[in-house]
Amino acid sequence: MSASTAPGPSTPATIGDAQKSATNAADYIGQNWAGWLEAGLRILLIVVIALVVRSVVRRTISKLIERMNRGVEAATATSTALSGLLVNAERRRQRSEAIGSVLRSVASFVILGTAALTVLSVLQINLAPLLASAGVAGVAIGFGARNLVTDFLSGVFMILEDQYGVGDVIDAGVASGTVIEVGLRVTKLRGDNGEIWYVRNGEVKRIGNLSQGWATAIVDVQVGYREDVERARAVIISAAEEMMKSQPWDEALWEPVEVLGLESVAADSVVIQAQAKTMPGKAAPVARELRWRIKKAFDAAGITIVGGMPIAEAEEGPAEPSAEVAAPSAHSGPSSPQAEAALPIQQPSSGGSNARNK
Repeated sequence: MSASTAPGPSTPATIGDAQKSATNAADYIGQNWAGWLEAGLRILLIVVIALVVRSVVRRTISKLIERMNRGVEAATATSTALSGLLVNAERRRQRSEAIGSVLRSVASFVILGTAALTVLSVLQINLAPLLASAGVAGVAIGFGARNLVTDFLSGVFMILEDQYGVGDVIDAGVASGTVIEVGLRVTKLRGDNGEIWYVRNGEVKRIGNLSQGWATAIVDVQVGYREDVERARAVIISAAEEMMKSQPWDEALWEPVEVLGLESVAADSVVIQAQAKTMPGKAAPVARELRWRIKKAFDAAGITIVGGMPIAEAEEGPAEPSAEVAAPSAHSGPSSPQAEAALPIQQPSSGGSNARNK
């Protein structure tokens, strides 16, 4: 019986194939190494240039923001107290920081995005389908997140236009209160009762800022019709002048209190209106303090403040009972005229009737 032997690998054929493959690889590398090296160097150069440009742009933006902050701080340090309140360095600093953050983010996105597209073009990747897909995806995201885009753009313009800042008292229509945080998408307000309102910037259609420039405190004083209005005016001005000399109202009041005149005239009273220009956000406390002082001054001067129910001219004592009408307690007596009048009428007896007939 002959032994069967398995055919072994052909050594000459295997070595020849390996040599052939090595030769082909060497030829391929020799033919294309220059292109690969050039592409790699171009990609490295693009990345380095993009990072350098991004760093330079971000540093430039940061230095510009720092210079703006230093200018505001210098103006505040060399100005009076009134102009310092109008400059509001902290608010300007927060606004400039927010603008700088937005500019740095936009610059990074544009520079790195351009670098990425350039690298793909160096790798000979067709960008047309990629850009088309990105455009379709952007449209879809834009339709799906249009509220988010609206909020973001509204927040950017609110910050750029300095419509309000942290610490301002605003009326945003959907909510009102003190601004505690301004974001690109949401603004946080602290309400009068302590609640926090999260207001989307895209939902704000109009804004009433009560803290910009100056505020006005208006006080209406209602006095009796027969009071001397000139004397009342003098008392109000005197109380206001004393208020301007005391702290902290000397800083809150920016101009002397002005008595505008009679706001209304009624049959039993007149309304005197006073007005004062105050620090932003201080109109309500100034008005309350001014009413307090006017009330004390009027009490000392003997001027009557009226309002609501009319005040009686003179208090009358208890009226004396009429001689013709008895007091209510008289009804309790069986012999009183009221008690006798209330008795039933008695019918005449039959005997007396017969006597009259005879």
